Amino acid sequence: MSPAYVLWFLLFSSLPVLLLSEGNANGHRDDCPDSFDCGSIGKIYFPFTTVERHNCGVLAIRGCNDSDQTSAKHVLLTKGGKPFQVTQVNCKWGWPCSISIIDQDFRGLLENGSCKALSYNIRVPPSSAFGYFDVQNNISIFNCSRHLRKLNHINGFINYTSTRCPSSVYYFAPPSTDDQTLRSLTSSCSMVQLPKRIDSEFFKGDPFGFLTAEITFEFTFSHDCIRCHEEGRGFCRPDSNGKFHCASPTTPTTPTRKSTVMTRKIALILGAVVGPCIIVGLFLTLRRCKRKYGQSSNTCADSFPNPDTETDRIFFGVPVFSYKELQEATNNFDPTRKLGDGGFGTVYYGTLRDGREVAIKHLFEHNYKRVQQFMNEIEILTRLRHRNLVSLYGCTSRHGQELLLVYEYVPNGTVASHLHGDLARVGLLTWPIRMQIAIETATALAYLHASNIIHRDVKTNNILLDISFSVKVADFGLSRLLPNDVSHVSTAPQGSPGYVDPEYFRCYRLTDKSDVYSFGVVLMELISSMPAVDTVRERDEVNLANLAMKKIHKGKLSELVDPSFGFETDQQVKRVITSVAELAFRCIQADNDLRPSMDEVLEALKNIGGGKFESEHIEKEGDSGGVISSTSTEQVHPPVEFLMNEKLPASPKSLTEKWESESTTPNASG
Repeated sequence: MSPAYVLWFLLFSSLPVLLLSEGNANGHRDDCPDSFDCGSIGKIYFPFTTVERHNCGVLAIRGCNDSDQTSAKHVLLTKGGKPFQVTQVNCKWGWPCSISIIDQDFRGLLENGSCKALSYNIRVPPSSAFGYFDVQNNISIFNCSRHLRKLNHINGFINYTSTRCPSSVYYFAPPSTDDQTLRSLTSSCSMVQLPKRIDSEFFKGDPFGFLTAEITFEFTFSHDCIRCHEEGRGFCRPDSNGKFHCASPTTPTTPTRKSTVMTRKIALILGAVVGPCIIVGLFLTLRRCKRKYGQSSNTCADSFPNPDTETDRIFFGVPVFSYKELQEATNNFDPTRKLGDGGFGTVYYGTLRDGREVAIKHLFEHNYKRVQQFMNEIEILTRLRHRNLVSLYGCTSRHGQELLLVYEYVPNGTVASHLHGDLARVGLLTWPIRMQIAIETATALAYLHASNIIHRDVKTNNILLDISFSVKVADFGLSRLLPNDVSHVSTAPQGSPGYVDPEYFRCYRLTDKSDVYSFGVVLMELISSMPAVDTVRERDEVNLANLAMKKIHKGKLSELVDPSFGFETDQQVKRVITSVAELAFRCIQADNDLRPSMDEVLEALKNIGGGKFESEHIEKEGDSGGVISSTSTEQVHPPVEFLMNEKLPASPKSLTEKWESESTTPNASG
């Protein structure tokens, strides 16, 4: 038997002990019970918990342990916000989990018939690695300028006007609205989603009786949580640092300090003994792989068994298609079915035997690096499930001659194609639609970051749109999982021209703020309809980020804004777009410490999109700290006037001179 196999035997025989010691050292909270009693609310289950055991869930309810079991229970939807009364909690594994609350401020506005109720901004609890919340049973309301009254009953919308709301006309979207409707709204409208009564029919007259202040948030579990539960390994729980942990189904007794110290000593001794063996074993095995298969072989990982399946029909939890099936689905990769070219492959339209429409990515090469990207994208997408992330239907075998990935088909092209590509049409991508795109993209990225994943290739070419212009973020070949205990990873810069974080390029430090920079460029594209890189522009304006900084510093934002928005003639539009530009300005700062987080970006966009900037007095409406978002971005970051005195973000010459295509930078290191 070769020394390599002996060393691998030592490694795997030691793994259970090492994993056991690691679990104790990381402070996993396996002592959380399956449920809690919460007085009149009844039993509550994860993701809900009590404030006394706040580390056992995502949303903690106050008052569960009160001596008076009939007392009102309350919950904080966001950190630092005000408490809301809980009316109902429904949650069991296998069923949707939801929590209903009463918003007294919103109720007061509805009872008084205040027009402010129709611009009320619902704040949803933040997403996390455990899942995300959505407002259940909501309706979309568009707040438009009065001059749009000539569009009465536009495409099935119901409008509402009142002398109490002299400057606005409101459009209520019917439940079966034609997707074309969104395209018909002009850039002077803002949109909010508000809860409606479950027992009411579609709005026919008075909106204040149609809406409700009882808001129900439904929780959708993440893929990790579902897999943790369904595989029978245990329960989805936060560890002592609030990170994801799949707890044991049995509740062990909490170890004493003495036993914990002893366990750590044993772990250190084992690590000192086994560690060198692992390193030597890896070295010998990798060298053996290289000798056997050569530098251009598929991958050394292929010499190890696939833990997911023995038949190779399932890989990382997704179906494996044969090359013949996908060849048939695309009519032998017919060039007329080509949807586009990416940095690493060509995407084709196809139809599977079961009738599903799909997009099939055919990777350009089959070498070690491509297999890494292939497996990386599969692993990332099978860990996640979100309405604004593209779904992976399957792949070919990594052992095959061709590497192909099968995604859901998203039929309406990319944001880039609608902004400055072959689908660009004046007036089609209106400002409300662009705000929707910005908010949904930020939602997806905030979800990724909550799952410790950095996308690393955020750009308008990777933001897909369906028929209703809803977002699906795609292309995770470059994505990286950021370990829980680090603030960054060191890696050679990868990404697309015009979107790469300058600090990442200079210092080789990848952080979640690198995605924030890229998203800031996307915001500038939505504002300007200009591409991120355009070599026709002046040398110092080739990168859109540089051009935007230059215009903002000179007080010439109007020269950057798409003229179809009426920026100079409509003051409401001007205020909203200026607010988005200020946010984008923060995102593209050269120093990543000056950039907001994606959660903060999302919150700011929701405030802007919900009409917070429609009039100068509205900013003060949310001071109660309730569901109305009251956190101004100026409270988190330095004011724009200060930032404008900072040095423009350096854009490496290689970004403006060498890279003239839209393809992703094929860098060697990941």
